Amino acid sequence: MTDTNNPRFIVSHDWLAEHLDDSNLRVYDCTVHLVPDPPRAYTVKSGREDFEAGHIPGAGFLDLTGPSLSDPSSGLNFTMPSKAQLEEALSAAGLGDEHTAVLYSSGHMMWATRMWWMLRSVGFETASVLDGGFRTWQESGARVSTDACNYAPARFTANPRPERWADKDEVLDAIDSATVCTINALAPEVHSGEGEMNYGRKGHIKGSVNVPFANLLQRGTFQPADVLKTEFEKVRAFDRERVIVYCGGGISATTDALALVMAGHPNVAVYDGSMSEWVRDSELPMEVGE
Repeated sequence: MTDTNNPRFIVSHDWLAEHLDDSNLRVYDCTVHLVPDPPRAYTVKSGREDFEAGHIPGAGFLDLTGPSLSDPSSGLNFTMPSKAQLEEALSAAGLGDEHTAVLYSSGHMMWATRMWWMLRSVGFETASVLDGGFRTWQESGARVSTDACNYAPARFTANPRPERWADKDEVLDAIDSATVCTINALAPEVHSGEGEMNYGRKGHIKGSVNVPFANLLQRGTFQPADVLKTEFEKVRAFDRERVIVYCGGGISATTDALALVMAGHPNVAVYDGSMSEWVRDSELPMEVGE
């Protein structure tokens, strides 16, 4: 498990239990389920039912499947909403500029890392991810609640950092770049095109390398920072000035992105549209194999 004594990026269940009653702390469940729907990836289902069945005491729910936390005009799932839309949604959820936030999910931690990256990309630097998510909270024997959240509306101000996102034009330009490392966070068999699942075209973005998000975790918690760095050094990510991370829809890529930040890379971006957007244009180059 990663050292979680410093809650800059991730926190342990022990840390959260100790600080749960802090007046400026806001805790949010961000759970989403991707129901397998082969051969074309998945069907999306909100985790709200899980939240209502039991959650960390006091926590609210941020619905990444809903129109308030994604751009409904993009034609893609989960893409980053506008500044005004995000400010309205988070203010209504009780997150203000003065608060610190802990984000978690049941199931895969990538939903919490997705929300963490969204916040990071608008200059909110006091958010952390609960390492191991709701599973570790339950396994610790900590209390679970079904009470409704009572966070009062607040004022959230977004200060966009556009360099923390990449679009398809930048990804295309990066294919032959000596200064950018483009990383695919998907499983090896999806990256190589040898697996059954795909996003409409098999393989990966031309020139990209593979650091599967699963390699960064151990039983759902992050590997130590030195192990994380070693995983990215294998693909020479730290030899490049900038790293662009992608996946199927900009979700698991944020697990790689958070790991890169924890490992010390200073210039990381997430390709928000990821494969879901890339495969739609047959002119955008892909390749199969490692």
